[in-house]
Amino acid sequence: MLDTPAAYRLTTLAVTAALLVLSGASSDVHGQAVGGSAASLLVAQVRMGSPGPIADTCGEPNGGQVSGGTPIFPPGQYPVQLPDVSMLGARNDLPNPYRGGVHWGDLPDGRVWGSVVGIDIGPDGTIWAVERCGAFGFGGSPCLENPVDPVLHFDQSGRFLSSFGAGRIVTPHKVEVDDQGNVWVTDVGRAQGIGQTVLKFSPSGELLMTLGTPGVAGSAPGQFEQPSDVTVAPNGDVYVTDGHRGGGAAVGNARIQMFDRDGRFLTMWGRKGMGPGEFDMPHAIDLDSKGRVFVADRQNNRVQVFDADGDLVEVWYQFGRPSALYIDQNDVIYVADSESRDGRTNTGRGSLPSSGYGFSPGARRGIRIGSARTGAVEYFVPDPCPYPYPDVSSMTEGITVDRDGNIYGSEYLGTVRKYARR
Repeated sequence: MLDTPAAYRLTTLAVTAALLVLSGASSDVHGQAVGGSAASLLVAQVRMGSPGPIADTCGEPNGGQVSGGTPIFPPGQYPVQLPDVSMLGARNDLPNPYRGGVHWGDLPDGRVWGSVVGIDIGPDGTIWAVERCGAFGFGGSPCLENPVDPVLHFDQSGRFLSSFGAGRIVTPHKVEVDDQGNVWVTDVGRAQGIGQTVLKFSPSGELLMTLGTPGVAGSAPGQFEQPSDVTVAPNGDVYVTDGHRGGGAAVGNARIQMFDRDGRFLTMWGRKGMGPGEFDMPHAIDLDSKGRVFVADRQNNRVQVFDADGDLVEVWYQFGRPSALYIDQNDVIYVADSESRDGRTNTGRGSLPSSGYGFSPGARRGIRIGSARTGAVEYFVPDPCPYPYPDVSSMTEGITVDRDGNIYGSEYLGTVRKYARR
């Protein structure tokens, strides 16, 4: 058992060095692996933060290699390259004004990050994140099986400040901090009398409000089926993306629900589908300075923009396949694509499914940055994991930005990385 995050980091670095030697890889002066498997491209770096054991594997913990099948090409030699612009119009060739991401966030008591899908900045500039209590993945009851605090509070340097939530959340997904500093958490898990809810906490962890029926998934107004994200307007109105279940299928809620500041249901819009105003796994939500509602319609590979009452304004494909989005005080929009893939693989398997969930041909994973007012995309922070991508998420699933423009990206593979502006 590793007693401290520092001990974990030192041990991981030693294991990483051994793996690089065994694989025949070396590293350049920037710490990037050269040669060896694709999964080793991220691991040769001095560790910061509290990364979990598969944080730097690109979703291929064992190198992803299988016996037989198709050839496995060395890093940088895969014969098919991504185009400058994806089939749906997402640019892969824009300038990157950020340094490489570094692990961030020192967890208490020797903990390391499990899957971290939600992160947000508070009005005081501190950072809140929710993680799955050391577990990797989506299903199960990770925070009941390991009842540590899943809601974690840091300063911008990554110094741990406080935590809460043990025993009150099954599977945390996203987090929102409102203008008063209250902390909203979506719980996509379900157990007896708990989960399938949106929870409002004070900064000290006092439960102030519960939206949804605890322990019950439903389609009636005010009920949720894996509520994926929440955002709060300056007047207190609450918007919830509902829900996560059934991406690429015909089941599951696919709508936005709206509540007033006291938790009373007001209205809802959307249904499962691919048409304008329809959704398939609405995964994230935020508001711009005009109160317009931006929805990451992930399985449909687009961002949809609505007015405050749910009337459709824009449909944007230029930001890639959106897992997360954040809009700052100047209406700069940051959209994270952690899932785009096609049917190709460099693991020795013949192929991944070339249609269905995650299919977004020609798009490079990463963070696209542009204007929430016009939809113009200006910058791109690429995922360092190489194409072709695995069939799991890599890089950023949750995103927030401080007033200096530094990005904090939470990752399904178990870490948070900070990207500083150059």
